Amino acid sequence: MSMSGGRGGAERLVVIGGDAAGMSAASQARRLRGPDELEIVAFERGHFTSFSACGIPYWVGGDVPGRDDLIARSPEEHRARGIDLRLRTEVTEIDVAGQRVRARNVDTGAESWTSYDKLVIATGARPVRPELAGSDAPGVHGVQTLDDGQALLDTLARARGRRAVVVGAGYIGVEMAEALINRGFEVTVVNRGREPMSTLDPDMGRLVHRAMEGLGITMVNDSAVTGLPTGEDGRVRAVATRDAEYPADVVVLGIGVRPETGLARAAGLPLGAHGGLLTDRAQRVRGHENIWAGGDCTELLNLVSGQEQYVPLGTHANKHGQVIGTNVGGGYATFPGVVGTAVSKVCDLEIARTGLREKDAHRVGLRFETVTVESTSRAGYYPGASPMTVKMLAERRTGRLLGVQIVGREGAAKRVDIAAVALTAQMTVEQMTALDLGYAPPFSPVWDPVLVAARKATAKVRAQAQAEAPVRASA
Repeated sequence: MSMSGGRGGAERLVVIGGDAAGMSAASQARRLRGPDELEIVAFERGHFTSFSACGIPYWVGGDVPGRDDLIARSPEEHRARGIDLRLRTEVTEIDVAGQRVRARNVDTGAESWTSYDKLVIATGARPVRPELAGSDAPGVHGVQTLDDGQALLDTLARARGRRAVVVGAGYIGVEMAEALINRGFEVTVVNRGREPMSTLDPDMGRLVHRAMEGLGITMVNDSAVTGLPTGEDGRVRAVATRDAEYPADVVVLGIGVRPETGLARAAGLPLGAHGGLLTDRAQRVRGHENIWAGGDCTELLNLVSGQEQYVPLGTHANKHGQVIGTNVGGGYATFPGVVGTAVSKVCDLEIARTGLREKDAHRVGLRFETVTVESTSRAGYYPGASPMTVKMLAERRTGRLLGVQIVGREGAAKRVDIAAVALTAQMTVEQMTALDLGYAPPFSPVWDPVLVAARKATAKVRAQAQAEAPVRASA
């Protein structure tokens, strides 16, 4: 086992993880400090860097032609910019006291220690695999990396039958169901929750459920998987629940991800309630001056609830990388938190949410009013106008916007950005009604669906305040 030292008088930055947060941090630090001032060593256990995991379902489904379309920057491009990038190399230990990491070459098994002056942990997330017999059998796939996507495509090409079962109905599960439909498979989705998309309230998830069934997807809700039976050849042949068995030639796991923080835990670094690393606003690991963390291995402050939350999304990872790279490079930047915005689609159905769901608001002790409105994406008389459902939560008495969920066709999802900005600005629903949004018949009704919901919520908050006024006056 060898020990490498620093080069000349340069500081050394070590980055663990070669995707969005890690390589954004490395690239930004390199922009600010040249190789003579800062040596950068990055470790990545896979074959690829700076790729879009969010795009994998669209590659599998055929919307994106090839794997390389999902790679933002290749290893060669990173190396050309003065980053010592070591692929197929897994960090197995962080020695915080000694300021060094131990890394192992995945192919040869060779190990070595590398010292650091500054460390970035960007180890990402790992797919949740049920601890059930058959979960590691051939034909069972997670979809977290480009290697995972390629392995799934290989299985689809070789599958003897055309029956696919997706376990889980979150973002990945729903997107993979669509991808498999596009590939000509019969698709069943087995979901533990009452409705698909648990990031929505169940009444909005029900709209997604109906749309999925309309596409020919069989939805099985309120069903926990009890096993993944295999055939004589060892390959998966079905997904079993307590009540039934669903034949499968391929199984895709879409039951979410967890922070990949085993290294951090072993090193004694601080983890939150969701298992993610805890950082300050500069993305520095709490209690450690020279260690930063970003992306899917960290927890984020939710600006609406005031609590730490786990939100694994590429948008946050890239912003974290920029913030970390700026701070490591001698500048100053912060990441204030998130409001919980996310969008997805099932074929032409668009799904969006931001802020708090009803159960989130209850959990943090907020009292609220909810309204749900039906509107259209364009002026009703304009060709192509399609229905849209908007649900809005507003805090009692104050009228502060707490959350918005939107389900509809073309033009629905990105409307949630209006609400995301309003949440960040801590606007009330009454203030939202005065927003000067763009209008023309091809784009929106005269009253945008989000503003219709804001008007209705304003009226409900006022009515509740008036109803409570005599109670307060007599108290």
